[in-house]
Amino acid sequence: MTADFTFSDTVAGYVRHRGDDWAQLSTLDSRDVVVHLTDRTSARLVRNLGEPAADVTERIADLLVPGQLVFSHGPVYPGPHFHCAQLTFVGEEPGHRVFDAPSWWTDQLRELARFYRRAQFGDGPVDFDRYRTGVTLHGNRVGDLQETDTISRLVYGMAAGYLLTGDEELLDVAERGSDHLRRNLRFVDGDLVYWYHGLEAGGRKLFASEFTDDHGAIPAYEQIYALAGPVQTYRVTGDPALRADIEGTVRLFARHYADPQRGGYFSHLDPVTLDPHAESLGPNRSRKNWNSIGDHAPAYLFNLYLATGEDRYLSMLEETFDLVVSHFPDDPAVSPFVRERFHRDWTPDLEWGWQRDGAVVGHNLKIAWNLVRMNSLVAKHDYRALAERIAATMPAVGRDPRRGGWYDVVQRRAEDGRHPFVWHDRKTWWQQEQAILAYLVLAGTGGDREHLRHAVESEAFYNAFFLDHDDGGVYFAVLADGMPYLLGTERGKGSHSMSMYHAAELCFLATVYRRLLVRDEPLDLWFRPRPDADFPDRLLRVAPDALPPGRVVLDRVLVDGRPSRDFDPEAMTVPLPDSTEPVTVQVRLRPTRGERR
Repeated sequence: MTADFTFSDTVAGYVRHRGDDWAQLSTLDSRDVVVHLTDRTSARLVRNLGEPAADVTERIADLLVPGQLVFSHGPVYPGPHFHCAQLTFVGEEPGHRVFDAPSWWTDQLRELARFYRRAQFGDGPVDFDRYRTGVTLHGNRVGDLQETDTISRLVYGMAAGYLLTGDEELLDVAERGSDHLRRNLRFVDGDLVYWYHGLEAGGRKLFASEFTDDHGAIPAYEQIYALAGPVQTYRVTGDPALRADIEGTVRLFARHYADPQRGGYFSHLDPVTLDPHAESLGPNRSRKNWNSIGDHAPAYLFNLYLATGEDRYLSMLEETFDLVVSHFPDDPAVSPFVRERFHRDWTPDLEWGWQRDGAVVGHNLKIAWNLVRMNSLVAKHDYRALAERIAATMPAVGRDPRRGGWYDVVQRRAEDGRHPFVWHDRKTWWQQEQAILAYLVLAGTGGDREHLRHAVESEAFYNAFFLDHDDGGVYFAVLADGMPYLLGTERGKGSHSMSMYHAAELCFLATVYRRLLVRDEPLDLWFRPRPDADFPDRLLRVAPDALPPGRVVLDRVLVDGRPSRDFDPEAMTVPLPDSTEPVTVQVRLRPTRGERR
């Protein structure tokens, strides 16, 4: 039955044919849609944060050519008749997107850092006593709470920005933030380190979580993400105090969260008894979930292993992903989505809280992304096979095939041939990140053109609709058609769920994957080791991520601007020089694909 009302919508697709006042688009799932242009149709080119608007209305005839990927937005009349009010082009010719530029993601990270630095500290000195978790749409601090995890996520973004740019102002923010966490939000008990949930402006420290899902408990993921920023900063500087805190927190996971009988990590502890089985935990009692098992890897564990090269961290990674491939996949006849929550004995928990039997689309993509990374360190058939299975099934069940972008939460089991939305059809920024990184690393390590197409289409939607060109930063969520959703906590750019981390991680790793693995371009990185840097064997390890063996070598090293030949190209390590001051180590990594070895 044809709808007898109008609505506005977006269509994403590749131009197949066009006339004077129409264009036929092939959507992302290869369905044909005709959009109708008028003499009022406007057009823009996707632009990066910090760039001026690019109005290309006068060039529509030149740009709207077969093969071009474009977004069309406008009213839809009964019929349906798609009226095109605005076209958004992702490049000036087919196959050449603006975000293919080598510096695209690095430039975006600079602008993100500028936004969050200004939002938290204004134009004055960096003073983390002023930090607030809440940041409005326009970049103003709100509330009186400093959450440990959001500070850590900001620190991660600043440290990642330094790695890509060598901008010492970003490293200064990262180091000051790490020091603030240590001085104000760390609790030491013997050889264990815990992190407070937060600090109120009046000085009251909150040990147990105040967040609704975890209220009154110590959730594993808060301890996990407390390490994201300090570990990334440690990678750059080798700060021995940070390493001590990191190791103390890892011991906390082993001693109180780990399940020595059945494997994995419990999701919550009672704040008094530190017992994961306490009655006080209610629905979180004796539970395990994706956040408590798999989130160790992307939040800090890959980076900790890359910085230290220590086998104990590699073993922890391997154990983590062995558990993922053993327990998370479901029977494809039941659901294409992984299971995410479990009882102590690994029986799936399909009744927990808001999730019940719902699937977080981004968690599925996150698992695929991280399995590929792990496969580069310890190659196992099951790792790559599950990653490929997820990558092959997700577009049909978690992506918006008509408009582009990836949905939030859907039912794991299909009803009448589709997976219904749990609440809404909005799209959040972090789930787009998981899609982009998953398909980029799959394409870069396997060479599958279909994976690269999914990566490009995901990058296109994110860059077309999530960047806030008025106030800076990225939007938390957009509606299905790409328009910003600006209500409640999703109106802001700082909350319990949002800080700089996911957007910065996307910029950093999209740069790494695109340049080193997809386009075979060299990449420069910066490090700033201290005189007392606590790196094992006094070696600075400069691999930016878990990369396939032999695909990348260390090609050039500058120490305080002077060339050095003292490095290992294959291991990508640089012996630390003796010094009394921090030294700047700039390295160039070079892909080897196509070389005779």
